[in-house]
Amino acid sequence: MSLPSTMRHVAVRAPGGADQLAILDAPLPTLAAGEVLIDVAYAGVNRPDIAQRAGHYPPPSDASPILGLEVSGTVAARAPDVTTWNVGDRVCSLVAGGGYAEYCAAPAAWCMRLPPKVSLAEAAGVPENYFTVWYNLVERVGLKSGESVLIHGGSSGIGLAAIQLAHALGATVLTTAGSEDKVAFCLVMGADHAIDYKTQDFVAEVARITGKRGVDVVLDMVGGDYIEKNLRTLASDGRLSIIAFQKGSRVEVDWVTIMAKRLTVTGSTMRRSPFARKTALAAALQSKVWPLFDAGTLKVVVDSTYKLDDVAEAHRRLETSRHIGKILLEVGS
Repeated sequence: MSLPSTMRHVAVRAPGGADQLAILDAPLPTLAAGEVLIDVAYAGVNRPDIAQRAGHYPPPSDASPILGLEVSGTVAARAPDVTTWNVGDRVCSLVAGGGYAEYCAAPAAWCMRLPPKVSLAEAAGVPENYFTVWYNLVERVGLKSGESVLIHGGSSGIGLAAIQLAHALGATVLTTAGSEDKVAFCLVMGADHAIDYKTQDFVAEVARITGKRGVDVVLDMVGGDYIEKNLRTLASDGRLSIIAFQKGSRVEVDWVTIMAKRLTVTGSTMRRSPFARKTALAAALQSKVWPLFDAGTLKVVVDSTYKLDDVAEAHRRLETSRHIGKILLEVGS
């Protein structure tokens, strides 16, 4: 495959708002051992991208400084030691950076085949969501059939992935969302109970729904004052999994609640997880989650798709929190 010498990519002129994003040219990434070069068709837009753009979430030292944590596309080249993928294979992949570009280097071990019922566009919205949800709901807190889970941000890409996966696992799913339309959509996607956090007290609603027992698991991406409220919503021996802090991470909590209920509190960030863990997660998703896509049990919900030149509008859309599902960038063909 003949490759160009340069590529278009999204650059951040200076830390700040969406107006700091620009389209520039740069050389193609140089492949390291174990990597493939993806001719990017679509890239997912995620809140960590906004945090990095604002200067609050610097990439790891060995990662591309270009925004973008998940892509779909076609393998355009491979390092000499890569035998698992061939040029021309269509893949989606988690990356530590570099997704907002026409070409992106990705570890071959993190690349995944496209599920047959998932389009190339939809596939760009899979890796970040399902690496995060599978690891935090299944591997870290062990959600299982017959348990109950409260998922915050139910209408987000992460939230909808979590709702569907928890439902498929046989859990009773409670979720929060910020409007009547979002609440209704979450119910359609598999939530058993959906709470409008703008008009309802989710702590009181969880108590009412569970007969004051509480839920077994909470998946939280909000932080701030939600942390103490989450502890109150948990049943005895419950588990709180924290994956983001949209409302801040420095809070005062009465730890007696944790002791009295024998609670487990855990958290993770996918970008800085060890290489081997993400390799294992890619394998787990293809063996355990991909069959659910193949069966039509799981679906990718796309809110909107923007051209690469309109990346600032994509970021503004995400920042409004009016979206339902994934926001994507159309990068190539």
